[in-house]
Formats: sequence, C-alpha cells, structure tokens
Amino acid sequence: MSLPKFIVGMIFALAIVAAWSYLDGASLGTTLFRTIACAIVIQLGYFLLVFVMVVRNPPTSADKIRDADRKLSSAETADGEKFSARRSLH
Repeated sequence: MSLPKFIVGMIFALAIVAAWSYLDGASLGTTLFRTIACAIVIQLGYFLLVFVMVVRNPPTSADKIRDADRKLSSAETADGEKFSARRSLH
C-alpha cells in the first residue's frame, strides 16, 4: 500500500473512532484519547507490516553482486593491497 492511500485510510479510520466516541456519549478527553490510541496502533501496525515485508524480501541480483564486491574488497584490504597502485578489473 502506498503512503497516500495509507494516510487517507488512517484519516477515515480515525474519523470513525472519533464519531463512535462522540455518539457513545464520551467526553472530549476520552474521545481524544481513543483517537490518539487508534492512531498509534495503526502507525505501529503499518511500521511492522513494512518491516516484515522488507525482512522477508529475498535478495535481488544487484544485492548479490554488491555483497560479492564487498567480500572482494575486504579480501584485498586483508592482503595489504589497499594502498597499492595495482587495480583489478572486474
């Protein structure tokens, strides 16, 4: 879900919570508390969902190439060739 869709959906959900609290006869403080609590729960859920999607995403070929390049660079550094004039052609 894109961020604009999420924000619009969150605003509608918060409006429903606020209307429900008002129609339930809750005070202004209680209505505000319920709305803020709902916003926190929605934000936390969205963050966790995006985090899980990022963690479960398999590495792409570009990620594999970058990791291989980093391993190669660290091997050159370990050999003491960091300041060498010799360059490798990849």
